[in-house]
Amino acid sequence: MAVTQYFLGGNTVRGFVSFYSGFCRGPEDFQWVIKGGPGCGKSSFMKTIGKAAEDAGLDVEYVICSGDPDSLDGVLIPAWHVGYADGTSPHILDVALPAASGAYLDLGQFY
Repeated sequence: MAVTQYFLGGNTVRGFVSFYSGFCRGPEDFQWVIKGGPGCGKSSFMKTIGKAAEDAGLDVEYVICSGDPDSLDGVLIPAWHVGYADGTSPHILDVALPAASGAYLDLGQFY
């Protein structure tokens, strides 16, 4: 089991630079884009998913939030070809092919 942590974006002298458009976009990948306001549990939800995958002995990749290193912007489980990503600003994400390559999860409804 390997656990990897990395950033997909950051503030630079040229403004915010993002590589989120390439996250979980392989031909077999399915991406859940999580929407919801601050404090609704997006990061906690992804931490729980990652921990469950680790406990199952799977490789897990964590995308750390460049603005708050204690928060997650994404989690990827390569063996399952599935990823979860925070789709709110500043790294707004949309599903490439709804239902075929991804779907939205609105945690805002649980406020």
